[in-house]
Amino acid sequence: MRKSFLVLVLQVAFVFLSMGQFPPPAGQPGSTAMYKDSTAFKAWATQCTVERGYVNFVDTTVTFLDSNKAFYGMDADATGPPDNFVVSLGDRGVAWVQFNGHIYDGPGNDFAVFENAFDDLFLELAYVEVSSDGQHFVRFPAVSLTPESPQISTFGTIDATKIHNFAGKYRVLYGTPFDLSDLADSAGINLNAVTSVRISDVGGCILSGYQSFDFQGHVINDPWPTPFHTCGLDLDAVGIIHLAAIAINDQTNSILIRVYPNPVHHILNIRNLDPSTVKFTLFNSYGIPVIENQVLQRSSEVDMSEFPPGIYLMNFASEDGKAAIVKVIKL
Repeated sequence: MRKSFLVLVLQVAFVFLSMGQFPPPAGQPGSTAMYKDSTAFKAWATQCTVERGYVNFVDTTVTFLDSNKAFYGMDADATGPPDNFVVSLGDRGVAWVQFNGHIYDGPGNDFAVFENAFDDLFLELAYVEVSSDGQHFVRFPAVSLTPESPQISTFGTIDATKIHNFAGKYRVLYGTPFDLSDLADSAGINLNAVTSVRISDVGGCILSGYQSFDFQGHVINDPWPTPFHTCGLDLDAVGIIHLAAIAINDQTNSILIRVYPNPVHHILNIRNLDPSTVKFTLFNSYGIPVIENQVLQRSSEVDMSEFPPGIYLMNFASEDGKAAIVKVIKL
């Protein structure tokens, strides 16, 4: 990060700290909330993969209706326009979102994330990150000026003017916008070719050892515990403002790969039908590579038997610049 940019960020942060205020809730003067029917939106997420979090990540033995993880909604509920049909992430659950094309850094905001808060006060927050290769994600510099104690209770409230760059800031059918220029000096990403958005519930617990932190090192305090199947951020939609579309039938952008069986118990078979040399990296649900830069043969096998059950992302990249991402479910 260049020194000038860091100085600017610190200056802006100081101003906000002295004022104690970020944009207010939807409908109020100065709010940045974007209504679902805004003509600014050019497209919506077409794919979503969720790794559910616990109903109580501090005590994972806690259950709701016999499940210790959130289970409300389906992954597909986060695709298409906002409709208040949502998928609940759970405590520290994660959603990966893709779309037909890629987001680019245009004038002003570039995309928005929709949650389903029923009013302007009960807010469940999540980090937002972006990637241009499906491997390296860069997090938006989120700030929480909410007091770090006492713990906000199960049905407690948050002042929207105290939070910035978190998904979940605005009520149902109003999106929280994000501007890629906030990441202008970040390494490992092409801001004119963002292919994935990752949304991660913050947890919101202030207990030592279970805390989450904002860009400035503040403890993030949001309603907790919420030991229900609807806990965590409830993802409704991701709307794209600046989208460079890719034709669905344009095969020049994709690697010809077959992955089976999927879901898999033990051996995952990969058949490479692409003429060029292809490498793959396998990521676990936390975005950590468990197999990295492996050269793919025409027929390859990956032993998944020692990996924990869950959702994995397999990222393929060819020597001639093509790419593909495949979700793998390990049983």
